Amino acid sequence: MRYMVAELLFKATKAWYEDGRICILLSDKKEIRFPVGLNEKLNKATPDQLNNIEIICGGTGLHWSDLDEDLSVTGIMEGRFSA
Repeated sequence: MRYMVAELLFKATKAWYEDGRICILLSDKKEIRFPVGLNEKLNKATPDQLNNIEIICGGTGLHWSDLDEDLSVTGIMEGRFSA
């Protein structure tokens, strides 16, 4: 299996919703945040839906089952917040 270097470097260990932002703690202890307004599905979601985040694919992705939305950690780091 081939991986991008970014996928090996940036893995989420924790994710949560706080004050209009999605917050992600990375395995290297860095924290990144982005406003939910950058993603159409997240922007229309309730706080309960936003807090229902699952870390998937060994920490390389985030999944909101209530919203049928997936984002990659690499994509977020590159500024891509929607499909």
